[in-house]
Amino acid sequence: QVQLVESGGGLVQPGGSLRLSCAASGSIFSINVMGWYRQAPGKQRDLVATITSGGGTKYAYSVKGRFTISRDNAKNKVYLQMNSLNPADTAVYYCNRRILNVNSMTWSNYWGQGAQVTVSS
Repeated sequence: QVQLVESGGGLVQPGGSLRLSCAASGSIFSINVMGWYRQAPGKQRDLVATITSGGGTKYAYSVKGRFTISRDNAKNKVYLQMNSLNPADTAVYYCNRRILNVNSMTWSNYWGQGAQVTVSS
């Protein structure tokens, strides 16, 4: 069973920084994509950033240039460095892992419990 545990959330002032981390179980050799999503009150859950096993990254336009996703395969962790935070970044941030089933060529999704990030003065 794949488990994801987020940490590093909290309250920061506008312009500040936070670093989220996600500890994942399971094989580091699986074909997988790790990512961060966020959901603000009354809004849908949106993609923030993803990173593949090979290190390829994608970012939402709203966070490009401010956020950086990275992974440490030795520790089986994924990180989200968030800089220049503004109140619009306030949301619950969820760690996500998608694992490819090579037989059916379908993806299985796993989610962490979420970490609250609040940007306020």
